[in-house]
Amino acid sequence: MRCIYFSKCGSCTLHNLTYKEQLELKSERIKESFKEFINDFDLFASKESSFRDRAEFRIIHSKNSISYAMYEITGSKKLLSIKECKIVNPMIDGAMKALKIEIEKNPILKERLFSVEFLSTSKKDLLTTLIYHKKIGKEWEDEAKRLSEKLDMKIVGRSRKVKIVIDKDYVEEELKIGDKKYKYRYLENSFTQPNSYINTQMISWAKEHSRDLKGDLLELYCGHGNFTIPLSENFDKVLATEISKTSIKSAIFNKELNKAHNISFVRLSSEELSRALEGEREFRRLKDIDLNSYDFSTVFIDPPRAGLDDKTRDFIKKFNNIIYISCNPQTLKRDLLDLHKHFKIERFAIFDQFPYTEHIECGVLLKK
Repeated sequence: MRCIYFSKCGSCTLHNLTYKEQLELKSERIKESFKEFINDFDLFASKESSFRDRAEFRIIHSKNSISYAMYEITGSKKLLSIKECKIVNPMIDGAMKALKIEIEKNPILKERLFSVEFLSTSKKDLLTTLIYHKKIGKEWEDEAKRLSEKLDMKIVGRSRKVKIVIDKDYVEEELKIGDKKYKYRYLENSFTQPNSYINTQMISWAKEHSRDLKGDLLELYCGHGNFTIPLSENFDKVLATEISKTSIKSAIFNKELNKAHNISFVRLSSEELSRALEGEREFRRLKDIDLNSYDFSTVFIDPPRAGLDDKTRDFIKKFNNIIYISCNPQTLKRDLLDLHKHFKIERFAIFDQFPYTEHIECGVLLKK
């Protein structure tokens, strides 16, 4: 069946093909682009629908009604009203419909509502953020509390310099990796992997291929500890860094939640950490961490779309093993063209994190 029902908005850009055809097209592009490095690729397909655990929608106002909207095509400023979104999981789908009905009946909640964000988990935990182009206060809070009770929904309201939390501003997740379950708390307005099914595949792949690396692990761009906590079982000690205060706060909580006591999280950029490890500068945030006690064998990196900066790329060449998760094949290839002069690419994985779009994620294991 052709994925016609995915052709309504710009978040789904390959809608004229079936999912199988789209995945084949994307994976062949990756294989062609990276064939100079490796010929054998691991491919991980997504679920074909109801796979998205995080979603953001603009709101279009029309007289007494509202509608959810997405941009017509990627990069466009034109909004297109949508009646449903089949890529979101059933919890978000149900919440979208119920929320729309209630907000349309309530002028205080409806007035100048700009966008709505949904964050859900496989544990059936859901958080909804309502974002306004007006100042919200006590009157809004009272109405939001009534809405929260009626729909049994956690709600956060945001406007300029204002955040109002109804119940809680986080959701709880539990991921099964192999035969073990890992617990996480995801904070509102922080980065989380949008496709939990593919996320478990990525973690499982990284854990399997780091099993025999031993020694200590250094992780850059660790986020809330998504990879860190399961991978820590394969190493003696782990030092993990992240620049976001919110993510580090969440990572430390998740570490305690999973009793992963061999991990130290610290808020530093990759450049700052490299300078600290090379003895160029001391950082107060490292005062309780003895860097000389680590015997790093492996570095794990999951950088933003821009990939690695020159200094970080040179820094990680000092390690025997690199596990690189990338959300941008273009910057990944740029980095590998340099790294492969010093490393052999042992494994290459393709993860379809974002079905029905041009985007794809990759995982690479490099050994010196």
